[in-house]
Amino acid sequence: MTDPHSSPRRIHLVGAIGLDTVAETFSTVGRILGERLVRVPDGEPGGRRMWIAWQFPLLRANPYLQAVAPPPGASAINFPLMRLADGVDPGELSFCELGYAREARASYADFTAAQAAGRLPSHARFQVSLPTPYAVVSAFCARDEHQPAIERAYERAMTRELDMLCAQIPHGSLAIQWDVCPEMLVWDGRLPRMKDLFTDPHEQILSRLERVSGQVPRDVQLGFHLCYGDVDGRHFIEPQDAGKMVELANALTRRLSRPIAYFHMPVPAGRSDAEYFRPLAGLALGPGTELYLGCVHVADGVEGTRRRIAAARAFVADFGIATECGMGRCKTPEVVTRLLEIHAGAAAPA
Repeated sequence: MTDPHSSPRRIHLVGAIGLDTVAETFSTVGRILGERLVRVPDGEPGGRRMWIAWQFPLLRANPYLQAVAPPPGASAINFPLMRLADGVDPGELSFCELGYAREARASYADFTAAQAAGRLPSHARFQVSLPTPYAVVSAFCARDEHQPAIERAYERAMTRELDMLCAQIPHGSLAIQWDVCPEMLVWDGRLPRMKDLFTDPHEQILSRLERVSGQVPRDVQLGFHLCYGDVDGRHFIEPQDAGKMVELANALTRRLSRPIAYFHMPVPAGRSDAEYFRPLAGLALGPGTELYLGCVHVADGVEGTRRRIAAARAFVADFGIATECGMGRCKTPEVVTRLLEIHAGAAAPA
């Protein structure tokens, strides 16, 4: 039996880090976390720090789409919703490059340089975190009869991004992570605005994730970040427990015909009780699939992280640790460094 007081050895970085440059991200995480890193993202600096927000200008500039007039009194800070432009046949709709492959190619050059200089472990893979097509389209496009056509066109564009990524980066050095957020909220079923979006929610979510995952070559690692959202450091809705995430992870494990490298699941800061973690006893992952739990929080540091680790150990023997979402939003470099140090303090030595 695993010692409930033992420390996990593996550390996962979800995506955004909150530092100013890719090179700074690699040097900082390598210095603090070292050999415990299995995969390393580029930290998503610049516009990517706000997750999918940097995709809105691409939709706004698309000649096949037009903005929906905002309702009276709407704030100028809100993105207008997009819809199919008047007179456009949905079959004509297409998207240009989305930018993910070009960003990844530049960051991979920094990644290999950091490994060559000994700033990152040589065994680590370069991690590219991607939003699902549904995440982008559901956030920025009107919910009307043409939204499915926009999603299909955007999915074709994301497939091209994956093809470019996998042509430019050696497969043995690459990991692709799908950020699964609105789908997770629909699967959970408690957020009012996410209800009644699909006639068969579970099947329609699984078919989407199966389709995009099938575009990732088998020798490229594939992972899933099961996300409850992150606006100003808060979930859209707090998970009641790990149950819905276990359901989705098990369903994906059964559904996909390819290996899954890992799942990441958030843990709210206030939950170190057995009831939150109890559903993990029913987790049925495939051989070689790693689990990462978002136990790391700045509010209660190493001590709180260790309480959550110990509570989880009663129901799942082997897992790594992470934050509950990315570290990019509304974080100063000092807070980011503190979060990384909590990872290091709560994890076992390399």
